[in-house]
Formats: sequence, structure tokens, C-alpha cells
Amino acid sequence: MFTGLIETTGAIKKVQTEASGKSFEIACRFEGETLKSGESVAVDGICVTIEDCSTSGFRFTASQETLQRSTIGEKKVGDRMHLERALRLGNRLGGHWVQGHVDGVGIVKQLVPVGQGAELTLQIPENLLPYAVPKGSLAVQGVSLTVARLESGMAVIALIPETLRRTYLGRLQPGDRVNLEVDILAKYVESFLHRREEGISEEKLANWGFGS
Repeated sequence: MFTGLIETTGAIKKVQTEASGKSFEIACRFEGETLKSGESVAVDGICVTIEDCSTSGFRFTASQETLQRSTIGEKKVGDRMHLERALRLGNRLGGHWVQGHVDGVGIVKQLVPVGQGAELTLQIPENLLPYAVPKGSLAVQGVSLTVARLESGMAVIALIPETLRRTYLGRLQPGDRVNLEVDILAKYVESFLHRREEGISEEKLANWGFGS
């Protein structure tokens, strides 16, 4: 589990195609404790497992499923990546609950300066539109953001100066593809409502906390 608050960015040092997917070597530095093999890190919003690491970076493998569902397979040496270590029990949740499971890919339509910040307009896949609601949470490239408004199937997101400083979102260009993860709470609510329509008993729904 992650928060969508980016700790640092890293750069891809090496990409290698393998039978199981692609392996990536990332050059980066985290403050505090060093990384350990086996722990989880969100890379551009994708939860990956560290296979090897040092004080200067780490290596991981993206499976074929991950390559198909996200933008990571399009990345090349030198590209920047948003990085966040997994949330620890007891940490403050400053962003929102992010699983690191990409739901789909959005397309940047425009990025325009607004004062010291900016407005990012994204085309959202049709199947994810029901989860994009004004003032709702949306993870873009692993960054926890709030949807300001919806316009004809587009999500308009306000980027504050701090977000522009800590991430590379301010460098996005029209046509760029970005990883999206919608709010997990919305997905759970939809799942429970769907099961209710299929005839799950009122008693069982009440036990789950979803009774009428």
C-alpha cells in the first residue's frame, strides 16, 4: 500500500528484455533507511519488488501483464520515474490509499500554467470514467491528485507548485500516456452494489457494513 506522495525520482540506467518481461535498473537515492531486496516500491505508480539494490539504486522486473497494462514498457534509458516506498503501519496518510495496481492508461490533452501551478487535462478511458468524480482522488504516474472537474470525458486536475517541484508532471506533453489508478474505495463500493444486485442477502450485506 502507498500514499501517492512521491519521495524522490530516479532515472533508468538499463533496460533488458527477458522471457518473463523487462528488467529495469533505476539510479536513485532515498533519504533515511536504505532499500532492501524483497521490499515493494511504487515506480510511476506500479508496485514492483526489488530484486537487487545498493545505495545508488535498485533493479526490478516488470511482468508481461504489467507491460500490457501500464506505460512502463515504453520507458527508455534516461527517463525519470516517480518513486515511493511502501506505507508503514502508523505513518500519516497524507495522500490517499494507492495499491500500485494500474487500472488503465490516460492521455495528456494539455498542460497549461495557472499562476505558480498548472492545470493538467487528461483523457480518461471510458471504463474508468465512473470513478473520476470532482474532488475525488486519482493517482497519475503514482502521484496522488484530486480531480478538479470533468469536461466531456476529460479530467481536469490542478497541480500545485509543490507537486510540480517534487515530480516531473510539469514536463508532460500533449499525447503523453500516463498510468492511472482510481480510488480503491470506489471500486469496493461498486463491487458490493453489484453483488447486491445479483441477490446477495440483506443480512450478509449488513454484516459487511453495506446494509440499507
